[in-house]
Amino acid sequence: MNITPILAALEGKTAIVVYGVGGMILFVLAILLLNFGVIYIRALFSGAKVTFTELIALRLRSVPVGKVVDNRITAVKAGLDISIDQLSTHHLSGGSVDMVVQALIAAQKASIHLNFDRACAIDLATKGTGKTVLEAVKTSVNPKVIDCPAPATGKTTIDGVARDGIVVKARARVTVRTNLDRFVGGATEETIVARVGEGIVTTIGSSDSYKVVLENPDRISKNVLSKALDSNTAFEILSIDIADVDVGENVGAKLQAEQAEANKLIAQAQAEVRRAAAVATEQEMTARVAEMRARVVEAEAQVPLAMAEAFRSGNLGIMDYYKMKNIQADTDMRDSIAGNDDGGGNNS
Repeated sequence: MNITPILAALEGKTAIVVYGVGGMILFVLAILLLNFGVIYIRALFSGAKVTFTELIALRLRSVPVGKVVDNRITAVKAGLDISIDQLSTHHLSGGSVDMVVQALIAAQKASIHLNFDRACAIDLATKGTGKTVLEAVKTSVNPKVIDCPAPATGKTTIDGVARDGIVVKARARVTVRTNLDRFVGGATEETIVARVGEGIVTTIGSSDSYKVVLENPDRISKNVLSKALDSNTAFEILSIDIADVDVGENVGAKLQAEQAEANKLIAQAQAEVRRAAAVATEQEMTARVAEMRARVVEAEAQVPLAMAEAFRSGNLGIMDYYKMKNIQADTDMRDSIAGNDDGGGNNS
């Protein structure tokens, strides 16, 4: 049997398969070169070499390849060892790889120890607050000045009352530096402003006189700084400077005047109560006098009846009756004369 034609056919099919596989490989390589060739070459010549496997993995995870590779190139050029996997993981977590890389570079140039994980944590913590990890690093390098009270509150001064009752108005400027170790979970600027305001009010309130505060404004700064107001916050207070101190109204005198007015109203109310009680007593006595007069009239009305009964019983004679009438007439005459004499004496 002649197997030469069979071998020739098999060799032809094998060649077709080989050419097909080779063509597929070339097609895949062409796609890879079209998609990742420029990025791969850019990374290669930048000294931040990446593999096609990493690039394909980034594309499959829907991570912007160019953005991640460019940030790795920037990091490597700055002397930072950050892998593609670290950058892609942070991006998938919702962070900003641009800000993290820039913050790490800024921290390195400022000789601040900040590792990649800490930078990522700060970046995620500042998300949605309008701040960035780069700003946190810059504030750590270049301290920030915070006005106290904050202008956003609408208040221009912090008011405290000294022991002599005089209001003292103060305005402070707080210089702070970001504490990167406490930035995640630490209190924000609002807490610093609130604590400084509380310290200012306490210092003014403990002063015997407003003059003491005006003479030594630095007393406020020293007292406030001694309270460690930056504990458990994302900042470190460097200094507290009193920008302005002014005198307000005399609250003590105002309160005393209001108290005197209140006491006067209380006294008037108590006097009114006593007057009402006196009027009631007077009216009661008037009623009692009228009652006694009524009893006198009633008793006088009984006299004729008693005399009539005495006539009937024989205890009173007619002469006795006339004698009593004469006595009454004589008494009335004397009363009348006495009244005329008093009247004459008064007329003279």
